[in-house]
Amino acid sequence: MRFELPVQRLTQPQSEDRGAVRRAVLIVLVLVGLRLVVAAITPLTFDEAYYWTWSKNLAGGYYDHPPMVALMIRLSTLIAGDSEFGVRWLSVLLALPMSWAVYRSGAILFGSARVGATAAILFNTTMMAWLGTIMATPDVPLMLASSLLLWSLAKLLQSGRGVWWLAAGAAVGAALLSKYNALFFGPTLLIWLIVVADLRRWLRSPWPYLGGLVALALFSPTLLWNAQHEWASFLKQFGRVGAADFRPGFLLGMLGGQFLVMTPAVAILGCSGLVAMARGATGLRGAAALLHITIWVVVAYFLVHALHEEVHPDWLCQIYPAMAIAGAVALERMTWRSRWQRVVNFLGRWAVPGSAAMVALIVLQLHTGVLSGYRNEEGVRLVGVGFRVAAHQIEAIRVRLGASCILAADYGTTSWLMFYLPPGSCVAQHFERIRWANAKEPDAALLNGKLLFVGRSSYQHWLHPWLQEAFASVDSVAEVSRMRGATVIETYRIDLLEGAKGDILLRWPPPELIRRRGL
Repeated sequence: MRFELPVQRLTQPQSEDRGAVRRAVLIVLVLVGLRLVVAAITPLTFDEAYYWTWSKNLAGGYYDHPPMVALMIRLSTLIAGDSEFGVRWLSVLLALPMSWAVYRSGAILFGSARVGATAAILFNTTMMAWLGTIMATPDVPLMLASSLLLWSLAKLLQSGRGVWWLAAGAAVGAALLSKYNALFFGPTLLIWLIVVADLRRWLRSPWPYLGGLVALALFSPTLLWNAQHEWASFLKQFGRVGAADFRPGFLLGMLGGQFLVMTPAVAILGCSGLVAMARGATGLRGAAALLHITIWVVVAYFLVHALHEEVHPDWLCQIYPAMAIAGAVALERMTWRSRWQRVVNFLGRWAVPGSAAMVALIVLQLHTGVLSGYRNEEGVRLVGVGFRVAAHQIEAIRVRLGASCILAADYGTTSWLMFYLPPGSCVAQHFERIRWANAKEPDAALLNGKLLFVGRSSYQHWLHPWLQEAFASVDSVAEVSRMRGATVIETYRIDLLEGAKGDILLRWPPPELIRRRGL
């Protein structure tokens, strides 16, 4: 049996609706204001603390990602200081240009300010806009660049002027400086030009190739950094592809994750809009194809990836601007048969309060644990709830014992300690040194004195033998727990180390390079 959405007819394009635009502006400003409040009261995730350490050592690239997130945090903290709010405020406010670009893209592509305004609202109801912009991560500049790319291509369709290819190239370059997922834009644009007959003329024009040169020029610092570091970052990210056995169970996780992170309203409305456009919902010639290809190139790749490995929900964030516009088409440009029309109207009406309620529950759970009966859960370990107090306790132990530096076992704990300990504290991760390739090495004199080792208690089965080999004296001196109320989130074992037997910073190459060298 073939399932078809009950499309009845396409409404006529609506004229400029200033009321809809004013409503969208008000809603977006309120949502951004709420995000600023949450950003100020929520501890950093370990990834944010890690990216904050990058911002103190700017470079063309890093082991995990290109440099845009470090630049964003550097500018943010230069203005507001090294606090949770200082790290995040700029990330939150970048939702404003994102929203403007989504609005303008929808309005141009479908000849309706109401479509653009609704698209901006829907985009801001996704969890990637809600929580994604609260956290200062590479997803934020990637979503901004993705939105600006859609706007540039909408202007290209509207004006027919080749100079917009330069703007598109700049957007792709900025996206590439944000996250390697932006490489999907290359095949997306090529397929779009081939599939839409009226656009094939651009393949014979110099403009798209000049735009490509702009993108390459912007991306060149990251290419240079990788060339200087044996392509470690590329190998880390692209080495995941096809490495695992066939495990289709991850596919359900990917689809479920997208349904929740995109929010049910945007997911259902967006898919409805895509079906409607496939069946003839009009806009500028090439508009529907642009949205479809932007979405399906990324989705198709990760559907294949999910047959082997887990796909994190944020990995598809660059399609969210296009999905929001598709959802707006379903709401504003289509008339559906009565039953589905009621569903569409319900989703449109409850998109904002529904997403706000989801975020309120997430924030409540994060800070109190009430929804899990005050039990510990995996999600809260990713956020530094209770770490400020734990860091103060660790610092007091260091001072009491006269340790000159703190070693940590993983990059998350290392980064949190760097952020929450007094400025200038000596903190180092003893291995995975590629993660700190751009940072200044700790003072050798500090590493030769007494050291405090901080490691999760769960790590001790493999860490303790190494400590015994590397130091003449290893004494367990304390345990420190980070707490959420009366609930223990994580326990850290504290060891006093003396008499280093050699270089304690293990400079082994990362696993990707070990495999490449055949070691």
